[in-house]
Amino acid sequence: MNKDILLCGVGGQGTVLAAKILAATAMDVGETVHSAETIGMAQRGGSVTSHVRIGEALSPLIPEGSADILMAFEPAEAVRNLQYLRRDGIVIVNSMPVKPVSESLKGTAYDGGSMIEYLERKCDCIVMDAVRPDSAKFLNIAMLGVAAGTGRLGFTKEQLLAEIEKRVPRKFLDANREAFEQGISLGETR
Repeated sequence: MNKDILLCGVGGQGTVLAAKILAATAMDVGETVHSAETIGMAQRGGSVTSHVRIGEALSPLIPEGSADILMAFEPAEAVRNLQYLRRDGIVIVNSMPVKPVSESLKGTAYDGGSMIEYLERKCDCIVMDAVRPDSAKFLNIAMLGVAAGTGRLGFTKEQLLAEIEKRVPRKFLDANREAFEQGISLGETR
């Protein structure tokens, strides 16, 4: 299998853990994996981008126009990274924006809506709304569920869930399973 998956968001949203789960799942099923993260001020809400390349690749970084799946944890980050998506690729985007500090200080009304509208016009896009009241804690796992539910990821639900169970703290496992299942349901509608 050859699959390029780009994950993007801001610090604290779980993009790196989601990338590690994808990479580990691929290795568990015998695939070669290359991955890399570009993290800018991640602990302060800065951009985080993770490249996961499954199969043969010369570089861990996904070339522009090559990503099969763009998993965006924040709408503006989806737009910022859209050039990586291949023509027939899919975007899975969280509808909840994370307002940058600079925007908060200016008092602007960024709500992510215009970004979502742009994405829906430009590409095949699944918009994820909150999957549960405290969904921000489980967004990364829910997003993996959506990707698995589309059938485009190349892993079974069971393969991903086995890796999630290895990496998520036991006390949060039930909530993560629930978020994953809700994500699967949303992905299956596509």
